[in-house]
Amino acid sequence: MKLKRVFCAALATTMMMTTFVGCGSKENTSAEAPGVENEVSEEKAGEALKVALLIPGNLGDKSFYDSANHGIETVEETFGAEIKVVEMGLDQTKWEPTLMDFSEQDWDVIVTGSWEMTELLNEAAELYPDKKYINFDTSEEATADNVYAMFYKTNELAFMAGTLAALEAEKAGQNTIGFVGGMDNPGINDFLIGYIEGAKNINPEIKVAISYVGSFVDATKGKETALAMYNQGIDMIFQVAGQTGLGVIDAAKETGTYVIGVDSDQALAEQVITSAIKKIDESIVRAIGLHISGELPYGTHEILGVKEGSVGLAKNDIYNKLVSDEIKEQVEVVEQKLADGEIEVGTAFGLTTEQVEEIRESVRP
Repeated sequence: MKLKRVFCAALATTMMMTTFVGCGSKENTSAEAPGVENEVSEEKAGEALKVALLIPGNLGDKSFYDSANHGIETVEETFGAEIKVVEMGLDQTKWEPTLMDFSEQDWDVIVTGSWEMTELLNEAAELYPDKKYINFDTSEEATADNVYAMFYKTNELAFMAGTLAALEAEKAGQNTIGFVGGMDNPGINDFLIGYIEGAKNINPEIKVAISYVGSFVDATKGKETALAMYNQGIDMIFQVAGQTGLGVIDAAKETGTYVIGVDSDQALAEQVITSAIKKIDESIVRAIGLHISGELPYGTHEILGVKEGSVGLAKNDIYNKLVSDEIKEQVEVVEQKLADGEIEVGTAFGLTTEQVEEIRESVRP
């Protein structure tokens, strides 16, 4: 399966979170795509909407897939939908037949996500033009007419994580922070570049220790990698590693140091000072709400960032307890500048391996 990673540099349509997804959400202002009619509610009048979530992996990551699952559970509660969640596991040969099997059934909407599913999803959508599909996280711009695709400005999100990490390091009299990625690929490196730029915006001389585990499901190796950094005197690591990142959190707990979680609010211990959240759950709920009203712009790929309220730091009890008011204020200023477009963050999408390595080398301790 060949993946084309294309980063859309401009947000075509401003998307905001609808009020039904909970505290802090905003009204949607997205325009309806050409050819989309308000036929959904008429078609299924009097019947429960049927929504299936196909996970290309397993639940329990306390991150990416758990957030998607929470979104589907909220869809059930909010809209009275009939739902089904399928963990397709790590054997990719099972993904296509599972997707095709569900496409043959009477599900109204099939939801899946990640760059690994994008090509399969678009192919299935062309074979089943009467079905509706939602891809909750893909950088691929090409989208079939009956697929609605979302992506998140992970570079903006990571910029905020880098801002906090650099401010906390400065407060502790340190000049080095850490980054642990699951894989060395454009998706993870988009986080890395945003993290570096956010940190350098606070301290132009800051150094970043960088390590890739080579897996998103190896918590043991994640812990070993993080312990090596913490034992070098680094107090703060941003982990972008899926289930592997749970090992980084364990390492922080064991050493009494700190970690920034990813994708979901990973407040599993006092050491998780915050998490860089992609609000996948809220985005799925919002998309299903628009589907019900006939307003979801199928055939489009939309990128959601700070401005749309779709990414941000977890400002939970741990954050409020551990982060000083002065640092919180500085983080708020940066967040507002990102929302206003005053800060433009670089991206890994479109960069060569050599260009990414040059960036890494520029901050190497």
